Amino acid sequence: MELPVQFLIRMKEMLGAEYEAFLASYDKERAYGMRINTLKMEKEEALKLLPFSLEPVLWCETGFYYQEEERPGKHPFHEAGLYYIQEPSAMITAELEEITPGEHVLDLCAAPGGKSTQLACKMQGKGVLVSNEINAQRAAILSQNIERMGIKNAIVTNESPEKLSKFLGAFFDKIVVDAPCSGEGMFKKEPLAVSEWSEENVENCSRRQREILSYASAMLKPGGRIIYSTCTFSKQENEDVVQGFLSEHAEYKVVQMHRIWPHKAKGEGHFAAVLQKAGESTRQNTFEKAEKLEKGKLAQLEEFINSTLKINLEGSFVTFGENLYLLPEQAPNLKGLKVLRPGLHLGSFKKNRFEPAHALSHALKASECRHVLDLSRDQREVEGFLRGETIEAVAEEKGWYLVCIEGIPLGFAKYSNGMFKNHYPKGLRIVG
Repeated sequence: MELPVQFLIRMKEMLGAEYEAFLASYDKERAYGMRINTLKMEKEEALKLLPFSLEPVLWCETGFYYQEEERPGKHPFHEAGLYYIQEPSAMITAELEEITPGEHVLDLCAAPGGKSTQLACKMQGKGVLVSNEINAQRAAILSQNIERMGIKNAIVTNESPEKLSKFLGAFFDKIVVDAPCSGEGMFKKEPLAVSEWSEENVENCSRRQREILSYASAMLKPGGRIIYSTCTFSKQENEDVVQGFLSEHAEYKVVQMHRIWPHKAKGEGHFAAVLQKAGESTRQNTFEKAEKLEKGKLAQLEEFINSTLKINLEGSFVTFGENLYLLPEQAPNLKGLKVLRPGLHLGSFKKNRFEPAHALSHALKASECRHVLDLSRDQREVEGFLRGETIEAVAEEKGWYLVCIEGIPLGFAKYSNGMFKNHYPKGLRIVG
């Protein structure tokens, strides 16, 4: 790999005697990582089920290395949301955030969703997680990953940090700022980052990072914490940004600061700092108001719940057109913001019926449904279901069935006359 000359000069100055070892790390194969989704299954159970050769990631309890040739991203367990493919070093950021279930948490630069889904596991479905991404296309990918991992208490927004701070104010107990950066730590993983690197870009990133941190500070309650992280080596984008922020915000102190180096650890480059805000937390009372469903829609929803689920859908409802969502507990007021997902998508109201959303299937457990079609990983029907094919089988009752693989939900199918009509979303189906 041909690395930028100015980058190499700077790294030699930074690392001194360690420079040659750092340079040699580019000749080694990169590490591949996955993180088990404990919202779906406990780690010990998942490890018994997963058919991969896994090695623990030291800084993440649920993180594991896998062999590239095993390609877990192609396995049906990935579609079921049992794990998230994530660069091992990147797992450290959310691990540093001490989450108490029930808190208000913001992932400010969240796409594609690795840190948000990691935070959600720590939150255990309690409290509210706002996952924001300024880029619309990346925000859509973020929303898909939130859905696949079965997260109930997440709101996905597509806004600038500046606008978000104006509308939400000091609402959050914890904020993660995985800031856009020059990507020096990703040179091995993403060669495009090499061609785009320049000293000018490093400077531009540094300026933008300070701005984003200032907006994050405006959204943090007294006593709260910000985790600032990047995937770059540049001191200008890391320690200098933190020190510049501290010089302008005397109410903060650094609690922890970490670097992961590719010549010292099995992973790419990463930086993370924990910033504590002085004061005691206060509660914000401007929450999103729930809607009262009209009588006809409420009857449709109750009919679906009574015929399909063993649980009630408790919480506050909100409708976007004909789509029904379940708001997270104490969701902030979202008026005026671009919202891709205002909570868990339950389904949509059709003519005289309620049709469940794919997101609901992933947020449920098999034990919470009246009708389950559980498939073995070895059955041909698993891949067929992911392709959108119908399943021929005999069932006792008509209606909605939760299709699972080894007890883990994949999606919904509707049974009638000896056939399970597939409701796996067309945009997610395997092609070829």
